[in-house]
Amino acid sequence: MRSFLLNYGIIAFYLIIGSSLLHLFILAISHQKILSIVKSTMNSRFRELAGSEYVPPVSILVPSYNEELTIIESVRSLMTLEFPMYEVVVINDGSADRTLQVLVDTFELKPTRLTGFRPLVQSKPIRGAYRNPLYPRLVVIDKANGGKADALNAGINVAKYPLVSTIDADSLLEKDALIRLVKVYMENPEQHIAVGGNVRIANGSTIEDGRVLSVRLSNKWLPALQYVEYMKAFLGGRIGWSAMNGLLIVSGAFGLFRKDYLVKVGGYQEDCPGEDMNIVIKLHKYMLDRNLPYRIVFCPDAVCWTQAPDTLKVLSAQRRRWIRGSLWNVSRFRAMLFIPKYKVIGWLSLPYTIVYEILNPFVRLSGLAALAGYVLLDMTQLPVLLIFLLVNLLIGMIFTCGSLLIEQLAFRRPIRTYDLLRMIGLSVVMAVGYDQINALWKLLGLWDYIRRNNAWGNMVRRSWQDEAAHQAGASSSKKTTKAQAV
Repeated sequence: MRSFLLNYGIIAFYLIIGSSLLHLFILAISHQKILSIVKSTMNSRFRELAGSEYVPPVSILVPSYNEELTIIESVRSLMTLEFPMYEVVVINDGSADRTLQVLVDTFELKPTRLTGFRPLVQSKPIRGAYRNPLYPRLVVIDKANGGKADALNAGINVAKYPLVSTIDADSLLEKDALIRLVKVYMENPEQHIAVGGNVRIANGSTIEDGRVLSVRLSNKWLPALQYVEYMKAFLGGRIGWSAMNGLLIVSGAFGLFRKDYLVKVGGYQEDCPGEDMNIVIKLHKYMLDRNLPYRIVFCPDAVCWTQAPDTLKVLSAQRRRWIRGSLWNVSRFRAMLFIPKYKVIGWLSLPYTIVYEILNPFVRLSGLAALAGYVLLDMTQLPVLLIFLLVNLLIGMIFTCGSLLIEQLAFRRPIRTYDLLRMIGLSVVMAVGYDQINALWKLLGLWDYIRRNNAWGNMVRRSWQDEAAHQAGASSSKKTTKAQAV
């Protein structure tokens, strides 16, 4: 037992240190890249593009299933973007609630015929389409339920413009988000086949008429933890991966694609639990198989705001689905591993996903148990264990502080000192508790995959007004409690 623990501990130690060093390497690349991005943005006159006839038009696809609480505010925010020519295609994917009805009632939509519709990719039948001449940019289609990937395929078939942007129905775009995304595409339209946007957590922020007026960290600990988590993933990670052309995901919450290449790869994969990862790997493979020059890039200043789960049950279901998606995609594209023609994807991105996303839960939890076993069997002393945990904690804090610095460089938005200190404190909570819970959820997700349990899980939605009222109520309650204590 002692020999096994010693050998396993050495392996776990090197895996953890290796992944941490890679994290820091990606963070360093992200810092280097963000400086050039900020310089380019400062010298750019991208706002003038919002009224230019030379900007390519975009079809915004909004797959919706049981989104009656958030869909109206999301559509209204999309209808007022600073962009010259675009359409909003809402795809009601056989919702069991009143999603379709609230859209019809709010915008006074009438049944219409789809002109120019072509079945370019496979999807379930469209049951009807709705328009209102007063809202010429908006079209709503109703189809049989087939899942998010199938809904996106239906949207591709309906979309009339050469660029398509995908956005979740519970998300809000900043007014200039789409023009920022398209600006990046226009810098190299022949090679930029996909551009990912930056997804941020809106819980706790001030929201009015579908716009985020001021950014605040949620008073609830779970959404606040996810704010830090998203910031580290998107700003500390994806900028670096983008610089190496190694991005495996353009978030389904907000991304831009060339429609012709989506059609060439057959659209989104039906029944895939990670459709956003799947479509990006398919694009990589298609281009690399044909030795075509291309880039899939990330735009950090094109911001989309989304609601984060605020209960452990809902967050657990989301994370279990994510790991199932990673495993599903890695297993189907495993033939790309360590093949020279697949370059960064085959040699770094996919291996990193396997080690960090799939094997990491085993290593993290079992490695922690092995360290505890060392102490119990007198193979090492408690201070050694504490030093190892402290080093792990410091690496997490460095990554958090590095991501915060990138956020300030990229957005230059004032942030309260209280929120700043909370974010640093939350990075401690992530290292000594949240990461371990996340690892457990990933293990459960792997078990779901083995059992072929493909349940999507329910995300509890609030309307954006209710979310703001809920946050204000929580803040008021907290102040009242403090006053009573005084």
